[in-house]
Amino acid sequence: MKKKKVTVNDKMQKGYSYYLTEPVGKNFHPDFEPEYTPKEMLECGVFGGKYMTDCQKEFPASWFKKARLNSEFHDPKINYFGVNASQSLSVWRSKGWIYHEDPRGWFQWYCRYYMGRRCDDDERQIKRWRAMRRHLTQVKRNCMEGDHQCRPKQRQALLHWAYDSIFL
Repeated sequence: MKKKKVTVNDKMQKGYSYYLTEPVGKNFHPDFEPEYTPKEMLECGVFGGKYMTDCQKEFPASWFKKARLNSEFHDPKINYFGVNASQSLSVWRSKGWIYHEDPRGWFQWYCRYYMGRRCDDDERQIKRWRAMRRHLTQVKRNCMEGDHQCRPKQRQALLHWAYDSIFL
């Protein structure tokens, strides 16, 4: 595969460039098996619809055709489970969760990884993703199958991390 250079110019990054070195949606680390693509996550409703409103040029237009977005403000009603399951960017920064190349956090990393970028932060992000599995176990143990009123914040958070909490 020929490397493709992507240059980003949005509200949070100006002139940042990276290379796509893997085919789209392929050659993931063996410990990383997300259950949703970024496109599917955006269509379900994640991050209050605000997350990706100014960086659409970076990703395929198809991701945004049915995406549930709100360019004005974070709206929890847009989320699949209708609840706020997000922490603010300032909290993410204070906890050291933000990698300098991905100032929007995990989902931005995942979108770029999915598109074929590989970087120094991959191992850390994959470990963070794997740590979310404990929440999936809690939902399975404590909720009846199909009861979306049971632990909706936890279910929404799992969806934010590409885990299938909808069909539990």
